[in-house]
Amino acid sequence: MTVEPIPFEASEFFETVDSQALLLSDALETGDCAYIAHAFGVIAKARGMTGIARDAGVTREALYKALSEKGDPKLSTLLGVAKALGLKFTVVPASDAAE
Repeated sequence: MTVEPIPFEASEFFETVDSQALLLSDALETGDCAYIAHAFGVIAKARGMTGIARDAGVTREALYKALSEKGDPKLSTLLGVAKALGLKFTVVPASDAAE
């Protein structure tokens, strides 16, 4: 008996704006660049990669590459994707920051 694995697609589990915001917030809090790019990719897939790429001003292929596990997107790409997703960044002091 052969067991066939079922492909896992994370974007299927992040369909709401709230869940997407939580995923991206978690990724940003880690400071892990690969995780941040991956989180953007999951959200972009959930919302439709083609439209997000168009609105961000990049090709679909370039966006897939930039947001892949081995991708290293430019800040301008991430800002464009965030804008296309209707997201904004907010910076707050770290809780352990010296005053």
